[in-house]
Amino acid sequence: MYLLKNEKLDFSNIDPNGVTLTNEEINEKYQRGEMRIITEQGRYPLQNIKDILSKNMKFNPEYQRRRVWNDLQKSRLIESFIINIPVPPVFLYETDFSQYEVMDGLQRLSTLYDFYDNKFALTGLEVWPELNGKKYNELPEKVQLGIDRRYISTIVIANETAKSKTEEQLLKKYVFERLNTGGTKLTDQETRNALLDGKFNELCMKIANNNKTFHKLWGIQPFSNKESNSEEDTLNEIEERKRKIYVRMEDVELVLRFFAYRQLDSISVSNVKDILDVYLKEANNSYDEETINNLEELFNKTIELTHQLYDDKAFLLYTKRKNGDFAWYNRPSKLVYDPLMSVVSSYVNKTDKIEKLIKEKDVLINKTEKLFEKHSTDFNGRNNNKSDVIRRTSLFFDVFAEVLEGK
Repeated sequence: MYLLKNEKLDFSNIDPNGVTLTNEEINEKYQRGEMRIITEQGRYPLQNIKDILSKNMKFNPEYQRRRVWNDLQKSRLIESFIINIPVPPVFLYETDFSQYEVMDGLQRLSTLYDFYDNKFALTGLEVWPELNGKKYNELPEKVQLGIDRRYISTIVIANETAKSKTEEQLLKKYVFERLNTGGTKLTDQETRNALLDGKFNELCMKIANNNKTFHKLWGIQPFSNKESNSEEDTLNEIEERKRKIYVRMEDVELVLRFFAYRQLDSISVSNVKDILDVYLKEANNSYDEETINNLEELFNKTIELTHQLYDDKAFLLYTKRKNGDFAWYNRPSKLVYDPLMSVVSSYVNKTDKIEKLIKEKDVLINKTEKLFEKHSTDFNGRNNNKSDVIRRTSLFFDVFAEVLEGK
């Protein structure tokens, strides 16, 4: 695989077998206080919440996940404060002195920020229906003062807990995963986005949010905050699937897969989760701004060329149906996306070959159909480990080579 200048990462320090310790070493580790969390408790007055969030906290609504509360959910939180129902504490991680990341409770803090910024009107209140339709600045004075004197509790994981950046990432991982064991289980990418934030992760988010061709080929339907505030979801099944890819950050993982699989043979771990974790961690730490920009251009060129070559068949499987005939499946597959994007990326800067591939696109599609017919067992969900991905990529390289050589 041809890599861009400064794209190659060093994964030599990754131990695929983990670490084992003797009982004596475990005792020494415990006595040294390793991996032991130091916490502090506090309370923030609600009337100061906007100022606190603006100055002291990393406050990014997409930090954890993209599921945004609607106005009904926000209103019920505010009603809880009005009638003094206990609200669970917010968990913070102290990244520097008096500077924090939100580990759990982002939606509660976002709601309070928006409420004091008059971003939404209360709706669906059951105990105080008289307040429905009112924003904070429209509430009666006594009600405003009553809300202002409430507090939200916090549990802070102190900065001195971690002795190194590596230990900090581990601690954040463990705390975040345990805080999110209830309710809807986080996807690997949602956890990754929360714990492995950095410039390269931001690039994956940017591409996933902005590339319209990517949205079209994967049937991804992002939503605006306005859309997410509807109280009833009237989407049909197809639209729900499109929305789910976006909500659960599957689109961000798809972008990450493209970059990580370009260096798949250099990564010693074998399962998909570990491959993406390892790559993202190294990419965040290693890539400078110029490399980030070059990689963004590479992805955008690759997805555009793929669309030019395959039209609406990009990333689709050509599979055998019950009647014995082969036909194009109507949903994109990672089994095709991973190898095809890797192969196409190797041609995006070769103008003469691009011209021939586009001219012979019908031949390319026909040869791709024959590839799926001949190697159907290579493109099923049971064969999805590292060696399978490498083999599928090799098969696609052969197809492209045949078209370019006029075979």
